[in-house]
Amino acid sequence: MTGARPALSRRLRLMGAAIAIGAAGVFASVPAAFARGPDGIADVAEKVIDAVVNISTSQTVEAKGGGAMPQLPPGSPFEEFFDDFFKNRRGPGGGKGGDKNGEFQPRKTNSLGSGFIVDTAGIVVTNNHVIADADEINIIMNDGTKVKAELVGVDKKTDLAVLKFKPPKPLTAVKFGDSDKLRLGEWVIAIGNPFSLGGSVTAGIVSARNRDISQGPYDSYIQTDAAINRGNSGGPLFNLDGEVVGVNTLIISPTGGSIGLGFAVPSKTVAAVVDQLQKFGELRRGWLGVRIQQVTDEIADSLNIKPARGALVAGIDDKGPAKPAGIEPGDVVVKFDGKDVKDPKDLSRIVADTAVGKEVDVVVIRKGNEETKRVTLGRLEDTDKVQQANAKTKDEPAEKPVTQKALGLDLAALSKDLRTKYKIKDSVKGVIITGVDGTSDAAEKRLSAGDVIVEVAQEAVASAADIKKRVDQLKKDGKKSVLLLVSNGDGELRFVALSVQ
Repeated sequence: MTGARPALSRRLRLMGAAIAIGAAGVFASVPAAFARGPDGIADVAEKVIDAVVNISTSQTVEAKGGGAMPQLPPGSPFEEFFDDFFKNRRGPGGGKGGDKNGEFQPRKTNSLGSGFIVDTAGIVVTNNHVIADADEINIIMNDGTKVKAELVGVDKKTDLAVLKFKPPKPLTAVKFGDSDKLRLGEWVIAIGNPFSLGGSVTAGIVSARNRDISQGPYDSYIQTDAAINRGNSGGPLFNLDGEVVGVNTLIISPTGGSIGLGFAVPSKTVAAVVDQLQKFGELRRGWLGVRIQQVTDEIADSLNIKPARGALVAGIDDKGPAKPAGIEPGDVVVKFDGKDVKDPKDLSRIVADTAVGKEVDVVVIRKGNEETKRVTLGRLEDTDKVQQANAKTKDEPAEKPVTQKALGLDLAALSKDLRTKYKIKDSVKGVIITGVDGTSDAAEKRLSAGDVIVEVAQEAVASAADIKKRVDQLKKDGKKSVLLLVSNGDGELRFVALSVQ
């Protein structure tokens, strides 16, 4: 018996080694197959590459002087070298730059990007930042043919642009696919003009969808590890059916080259923008007329919403469509036109994509109950609003306000002197904050002197005593937090949830 154990042990070890070798052979072939990628990449690239174009732009910029030439001691061994090196910086008249009079003239700068043909009539899609401020735009096709293009329209919010040119010969066009059907890990192909090396094909997978990287109000990028570099901007991202599922727009990279973090605008967004730019030359987005904010866990607890979801209405535009529909500050929008709203970004995108003038149902949660409002959408005006900071006067009020403390806040009734000191409009009603405990939850939530508390737990307050009374009652009811509706001096509202523990 004792002699059998070593033999059995040896046999088991040999069997284990054989299994390991066999398994290694099996698994070794799997990474090799994945390393090659799907067999269809070459077929797709061959089919669509003639639809991908390079975009060359030129822009006239104001030239600036290069500064004074370095001065060297007479007889320096480097004197001749410096004379040769800086000779190109001298103007025709021998000056240190500019023309013969020493004046610098405007000069042209050139840049290159990518684009793709979506209509054989000569319609091209690219990024807005590729052609922004360009004086001249040229399309360079895959065979090297160069044609002047003109701008149809741009959308800065999604960084998209549409161009058109007169085709010198029959063109190849590509179609949009459905980006909503993309799956994580699905193979995609990027074609473009990286570093001016036109017609470059790279492949990778979809790393993530609906990625928000704080580039704009409608962020919903496709993230891919397909190599995207400078010059790829505006180029297409294809699926294996040869359909455009995204427009390659930006990368995240500490080096300027691809590290596998590329982002593309999804085709669902692109197709809608391109359609409107072709029809109108501009974007006509839906407008609800509300200011919204995130429903945090604390705010959800205060409003009895489980789980936290939706977009909290913090303010209503008096001239917007939401007001006559009966939507109010404190409502949480959870569904819009039949589509679920998970967060404020969802609502912004859905509203923007909805046709102007369309009548839609908006489901809101108000004081724990769902209500449906009927809204006719307006049009979002694409104007840049200049916000002026509230400058606070240094003059002290004539009379020191009577303050009370609650929630780590110094609170006082709104007086004429306090309105003047903190630049509070007459239309703003409530209780003003005159001080904040730096160690309190209120400080962490960025409440500051000059903010006005309008409501506590969705009930209007007119004095510090009102606030203290409401907070004490919430504590008795076992609530962990209290929801405040806070206004700045201009009357812009936001909700803030503070701990009452």
